[in-house]
Amino acid sequence: MTRNRKSAKSAGTSFETLVAGYLNEHIDDRIERRRQTGSKDRGDIAGLRHMGGRVVAEVKEYGGRLLPGPWLNEAEVERGNDDATAAFVVAKRRGTTRPGDQIVLMTLRDLVALLTGERKDEP
Repeated sequence: MTRNRKSAKSAGTSFETLVAGYLNEHIDDRIERRRQTGSKDRGDIAGLRHMGGRVVAEVKEYGGRLLPGPWLNEAEVERGNDDATAAFVVAKRRGTTRPGDQIVLMTLRDLVALLTGERKDEP
């Protein structure tokens, strides 16, 4: 079956729901899939927190190849929109539907922010 806008959107929604459900079950039952908010997007998952700060998750069920640069840039914009401490991308891992086996991408700066609870942006 050829992937079109409708099928891609449906696959994305299903994958976001799968990821949110996994995080909800294993981290905090207040975590849920976030409704789209337009130009001031704040990520795909709501309720993620660490050390008192919000954390943004951008979820990608993609039809082609991994695009870490553009995806991390998108997550960074959304982190800023949400005034969050850190952001990461969850990308669909081909060959498995198990939510715990999916790929997580983040910058080293976001990893430090996540581990310390403090954001230290470089000039």
